[in-house]
Amino acid sequence: MKDPVAERIRSHPKYLELRRRRNRLGGWLTAIMLLVYYGYVALIAFDKPFLARPIGQGVTTLGIPIGLGVIVFTIVITLAYIRRANGEFDRLTAEILKEAGQ
Repeated sequence: MKDPVAERIRSHPKYLELRRRRNRLGGWLTAIMLLVYYGYVALIAFDKPFLARPIGQGVTTLGIPIGLGVIVFTIVITLAYIRRANGEFDRLTAEILKEAGQ
């Protein structure tokens, strides 16, 4: 048994636009994150001397801030997605539900 409201939502032009925008953003953020993460892993695998360079006179190497940068970058792109989802995507979802419920 099919729900007529769900069918109206699935065929609604704004819903199709929402899916397209959300999937495109998710794809781009995933590709960027994979590039950053695997770039760091590639540095570990292929250029250990670069990451092992000490910073200043201490024992901290260059790999530590780069690794922290990967973590911070992950948090930043997650926050960017959340901001867009809570703004644009939620607004579109509310419009779709309002129009499809009529």
